[in-house]
Amino acid sequence: MSEKIKEDTWLWLVAENPDQNERFLGQIDTENNISFIPAFLEKDAALQGLHLLARDKKAKIEIQAIQYRDLAPKLAEEKFFLFVLDPEGNVLEKISPGRQDA
Repeated sequence: MSEKIKEDTWLWLVAENPDQNERFLGQIDTENNISFIPAFLEKDAALQGLHLLARDKKAKIEIQAIQYRDLAPKLAEEKFFLFVLDPEGNVLEKISPGRQDA
C-alpha cells in the first residue's frame, strides 16, 4: 500500500464533545485487537462514512480537520493506530503509533 499521508497532510476526523472534554472518536478492530482513529482525506468523505462508525448517538460530534504532524504525537501517546478510510469504510492506509517517516 502506498504511503499517502505526509507531515503536512490534512485529515478529517470525528470529534466527540467539541465544546468540552473534546476527543477524537476511536474504534476497535476486534479481529486484530487494534485501537484506531478513523480519518478521511476529505470532509465530504468523513460525512459520508460517519454512519459506519460505532459511536454514542447522544454525544455531540463535529467533523474537524487536523494536520498529520499535529495528530501523530497524540496517536503515539495513546498508542492508537490511524486508519485512513474512504467514504465506504475501506482502509486506504494504516499508520502505526509513533511512525517517524511521514
